[in-house]
Amino acid sequence: MCGIAGIYGLENLDDARDRVEKMTAKISHRGPDAEGIYAGKNAILGHRRLSIIDINPSSNQPFSSLDGRYTMVYNGELYNYRDIKSQLSDHDFRTDSDTEVVLAAFMKWGMKALQLFNGMFAFAFWDNQEEKLWIGRDRLGIKPLYYANAAQSVLFASEIRSILASGLVKPKLDDTSLVDYLRYQTVHAPKTMIEGVFMLNPGCYVQVSDTDFKEVEYWKPWQSYHFDSDPVIVQKNIREKVTKAVDLRLVSDVPFGAFLSGGIDSSLIVGIIAERLGKSIDTFNVSFDDSAFSEAIYARTVAKKFNSNHHEIQLSPNDLLEALPEALAAMDHPSGDGPNTWIVSRETKKQGISMALSGLGGDEVFAGYDVFTRIPYVAEHNWILSFPKPLRALIGNLLRTAKPGFQSAKTKEILLSDYFDLQHLYPVFRKVLLDDSVSKLLRKKSLSSNNVFDTIQSLEQYNEFGALPTLGRIGIAEMATYMQNVLLRDTDQMSMAHALEVRVPFLDHELVEYSMHISDSLKYPHSPKKLLVDSFSDLLPKEIVDRPKMGFVLPWENWLKKELKSFAEERLDFLRTTGYFDAAAIDNLWSKFLKGDPTVTWSRVWPLITLADWMKNNHIE
Repeated sequence: MCGIAGIYGLENLDDARDRVEKMTAKISHRGPDAEGIYAGKNAILGHRRLSIIDINPSSNQPFSSLDGRYTMVYNGELYNYRDIKSQLSDHDFRTDSDTEVVLAAFMKWGMKALQLFNGMFAFAFWDNQEEKLWIGRDRLGIKPLYYANAAQSVLFASEIRSILASGLVKPKLDDTSLVDYLRYQTVHAPKTMIEGVFMLNPGCYVQVSDTDFKEVEYWKPWQSYHFDSDPVIVQKNIREKVTKAVDLRLVSDVPFGAFLSGGIDSSLIVGIIAERLGKSIDTFNVSFDDSAFSEAIYARTVAKKFNSNHHEIQLSPNDLLEALPEALAAMDHPSGDGPNTWIVSRETKKQGISMALSGLGGDEVFAGYDVFTRIPYVAEHNWILSFPKPLRALIGNLLRTAKPGFQSAKTKEILLSDYFDLQHLYPVFRKVLLDDSVSKLLRKKSLSSNNVFDTIQSLEQYNEFGALPTLGRIGIAEMATYMQNVLLRDTDQMSMAHALEVRVPFLDHELVEYSMHISDSLKYPHSPKKLLVDSFSDLLPKEIVDRPKMGFVLPWENWLKKELKSFAEERLDFLRTTGYFDAAAIDNLWSKFLKGDPTVTWSRVWPLITLADWMKNNHIE
């Protein structure tokens, strides 16, 4: 796991190498073990290395072919690299690394090699003879890759801060992205919060030459067309595919462990590892002394069952509050989430662990969120649409009066929809702020188009997507929006802040492809992730299966009204000075929160605070 950066197009840059060195220096936290720079005819590639597989210095990057024609920088892990290596018998391998396998595969098959890869990665592959560059990203978007066009050059990097460090891109806020962020606590790819900086979409690569800048999509989640209807066969296949996904991700030449919250997903991974390895592994649970928020008791149950070397790291509220400024400073891109992952990663790294497995993705693949039941429920009541809109608006207003709260406000917006389908319902369910609040905050009468709506609309254009079961389509919507642009981006930036690699077995692309085609009746007959639970019925303790869903949640509501109040108000004051926000609207939102207005919970104001902190830390115009 590493950080990569580079520039293509050197004709107008006299100091290109110096700029790339500044870019790699900015991401030194991602790769503390080695650094390197390659200078070609028309491109310079930079790399920072975190050694996980083949820690020998001979595997350091940039990595070039023997004849010097091809050079690559690579961030990630190729889990099936040994299988692919066996198909490259004509290549004279110098190392035992997956990096060299990726290079050799590209040399032999070109970008068609991506169809063979099972892993998480972002790469830049350079042909010095043809002066062509390819940059690409893994299928699910586990590893990030950003790019920009500036000074007649193409820049790329693992982080936005790295691109800004080049001095070729101004740190200017993108107006339309700000709307997206306020709606959803993130900005959806390919846009970012910085004007002119883009995130490459998952499952895509870009070919760059003097005459070409072409983006190619090489994967879709419905790529597999294998259907099974027999519950016994489906459960058997799910068990095999999940087990294989975990097994593949155990390849490591450094100490590794697993995050253990005590929920279904992380508990299952720990159980499989213990079963496959037949020995104790390190597990990590971070909690604090507040039973309302602590999952420690569940994690202990799982650790005891599977005899893991369990690390229960209990922190006080003061510990967490003291760490908050550093956690926010680690954000490469603003987000309404993130500090939780920063804390877990920091404590895991302190124990000497460089790689950890996570249960991220289990909810998206196996229908673990409420949205998987709410959308079908609303869709079944589309007869409501036969009522005139004024009547539906009246019903919505009565509901908001009878039961004040953000969910009631969302229900009113749903009642006023033109259609009760995925494209119209899902964007509302995932909103953090509704459009009327965003309009008031930004003093805008009209807002830019909804990126989540547009994303699902682009998916609906494919017949294969429309033919999938309802829960499969919701799962893909989750993966294309919230998972990719919040969960995965936060996991990467917050774990790599501590040079910790996080692997996510549930996002194995073969497992995802298979799961998306499973019928709704098998995937979610009556409880969350029922199919996953049934497929491993002998492995999970009953008290874990039946426990309430929590997640690692900090008591932000109380902190923002007490210990973090001055911290928050300083940042809200900053937003008032930027020229983007209406001061009275910020005051109104903050006042409602402090008074306990049920329509303004902590998650409505926290993204504003993190945005302000990010803008200050990165000197955003």
